[in-house]
Amino acid sequence: MSFTSRSLLATMISLALYGPSVIAAESTTDQTSEIPKDLCAVSTQASSSNDSQQPIIIEADRVEAQNKNRASYEGQVVVTQGSKTVKADSVTLHQPENLVTAEGNVEYSDAQLIATSDHISADLDTENTTMINTHYQLRCDSARGQAAHILKEGQTIYKMEDGSLTTCPTGDKSWRFAASEIKYDQDEEWAEFYGARFEILDVPVFYTPYLTVPVGDKRKTGILIPNASLDSKNGFEFSVPVYWNIAPNYDATTTVNYMEKRGIQLQNEFRYLATAGSGTLALDYLHEDKKFLEKERRWATNWKHSGIYQDHWAFNADFSRVSDVDYFTDLDSNLGSREDSQLLQSGEVGYRTENWDTTLRVRDFQTLTTDSTPYRLMPQLEFNYYNPEIFYALDFSMLSHVSVFQTDDVKKPSATRAHFEPTLTLPLSSPWWTLTTEAKLLYTYYDQEFDLQAQGLSSEERDVLKALEQQTSRTIPEFRMHGVVYLERETNIFGSQYLQSLEPQAQYLYVPDVEQDNIYGAYDTTLLQTDYYGLFRTRKYSGIDRISSANQVSVGATTRFYDDIYKERLNISFGQIYYLNTQKADDLADSEGNAPSYSAWALESDFNINDHFFFHGGFQYDTNISEVQLANSAFEYREGDNYVQLNYRYVTKDYIEDTINLEETDKLTRDGISQFGFVSNLMINRNWSAATQYYHDMNEDIMLEGLFGVNYTSDCWSVSLSYREYLVDWNLDRNTDPKYDDNISLSFKLQGLSTMKSPATKSFSGNSLGYSRPFYLNN
Repeated sequence: MSFTSRSLLATMISLALYGPSVIAAESTTDQTSEIPKDLCAVSTQASSSNDSQQPIIIEADRVEAQNKNRASYEGQVVVTQGSKTVKADSVTLHQPENLVTAEGNVEYSDAQLIATSDHISADLDTENTTMINTHYQLRCDSARGQAAHILKEGQTIYKMEDGSLTTCPTGDKSWRFAASEIKYDQDEEWAEFYGARFEILDVPVFYTPYLTVPVGDKRKTGILIPNASLDSKNGFEFSVPVYWNIAPNYDATTTVNYMEKRGIQLQNEFRYLATAGSGTLALDYLHEDKKFLEKERRWATNWKHSGIYQDHWAFNADFSRVSDVDYFTDLDSNLGSREDSQLLQSGEVGYRTENWDTTLRVRDFQTLTTDSTPYRLMPQLEFNYYNPEIFYALDFSMLSHVSVFQTDDVKKPSATRAHFEPTLTLPLSSPWWTLTTEAKLLYTYYDQEFDLQAQGLSSEERDVLKALEQQTSRTIPEFRMHGVVYLERETNIFGSQYLQSLEPQAQYLYVPDVEQDNIYGAYDTTLLQTDYYGLFRTRKYSGIDRISSANQVSVGATTRFYDDIYKERLNISFGQIYYLNTQKADDLADSEGNAPSYSAWALESDFNINDHFFFHGGFQYDTNISEVQLANSAFEYREGDNYVQLNYRYVTKDYIEDTINLEETDKLTRDGISQFGFVSNLMINRNWSAATQYYHDMNEDIMLEGLFGVNYTSDCWSVSLSYREYLVDWNLDRNTDPKYDDNISLSFKLQGLSTMKSPATKSFSGNSLGYSRPFYLNN
């Protein structure tokens, strides 16, 4: 309890002038106002300042005053000043010492604390408050406890002797921290314990002379909650994260990760925020892997940076590297996964204005497979110019770049490439239609270097190089016209009213056939997947090394259904490409030289029937060969935190070989992809939940991954137990059984305490495929 001397003086003057009847109310009605629940949102400083300006109101059955000495209040005393309230059997104001004392069934509350105590005294000069034999509850946190002696310094600092702290509700003795001395700073949201012990059901299980514990979300140096697990790969594993709050814009987390079968791994993450942007620098380090001694020191590192400086300069970096190609297969890391085939090493700096931008970029890769040698971009200088509405609604743009490609593979050429792409665009629209006409001129110059005498060249590879020209250029015009019509109507389905839209669209694309065999077509170019949205692209390839000829019309339509609050419940999109000149469509021809007259039908659909049932599906059906090329679907039922999701994906082997340039497809798949997945989460009651995930390859009839986990959460603690088994080597020759790794993980968490993520933090439901939403309706 804290009163200002000015308020005390005003009280004493009122007492002297008007007598005790003004202050000591004879009513037993409690006229104290409730403290608003949102006081935690008000800053402590503002609360303190407002309280000190408020008058003191005292209610009591009896009052006795001694002029210029003291005033005593007895019987159901209630003292209020702003957000502060004291209830007690007796309250005494000592004017010479500027001291207030309350005794007998004392109840104290302010914006931060609720307490019951035997005795409370407050110094009016310093606003320090002392409490004896106190049970307390912090308003703005879930923490509570008791102490033999509490000293409240100012508004936010509490010093306790023989005290305890827990986030469990009253009557729950699941766990608590007890100490001979506790210092709790509510502004910093951390508690310091001296002579600390951790107790479970009043039984001490851990002792330390000093301990800091987070209570809230603010950052402070200290040890975070450990994690333990058991698996067949690492044996018993115990991780202890240590957080270092270096400065307001810098921090670091180091996790000491003990693995029974491997040794001690350090996982470090440094985060920073600077004028030129923000980023993270992470490093995993294992001095000696006891399981693979021949691999010696093992490490993985990643640096990411992104930022804008003075509104014009942009900086981006993403650099990853590991000590050996098996690092992510052998060890768990937040820096990568066992599915990664290469690691990106990229950096760029750009300058942007309203009408132009330029970027200098370098890019390299560390490959984690033995049959891949991607090109390095060393460097690329990009310049783009934009000038909208140069005449009426006509827009002009110019995209250009100069790129240098390098490779360590002597069987492949290196090159310097210069590309210029001026474009005129005429976008026209009204509320019910749009029409975009676009004309481009693509000019590309190549300076290619290759060695026909390189060792190890096969005759086929030598023929590819012989067809190349050291210096060559290519000029290709491109014309595109794309139009969309928007139609709407009211419709009734099964007694419910919907607004249905129909959005037919068509595109004509013309690109002449230009000889490109003298250009190596894979510097940064690969074939794109053709789904519904790809029907209306202008490029078949991701880069510009191959510009596919086109004389085609793409047609498609999307219909959408909106309910009475304009929430989209269903959309269906379907379309196809019609090729007008198949004689020159060499890239469309099959092995016998026959080119189709149209592409596969593509369909995409999303369905959200009532915010509980969701469906997403898509497929491509090739009518030329009467075969589904690929398909995917996901069905989900969700009720709050409970959900069940079924997934299926299908891709033919021919489509994989036609789309992805793989030398040995059989190492990845024999019969294409046909995989089924099941993901669920069930809240059994308010405390128990269970999660299940299962993925199965139907072509090979093997499990890809399975996980089952249970979680118990009480008001003040939670525990998770999960078992995971995943495929690490499939039976390629069908003569051996597939090989699996398994993992049993047990983690414990104290509710109400901060659990900042560390590099070693493990997800209860984490897996290689993970959970994803099966729908993307425009809600």
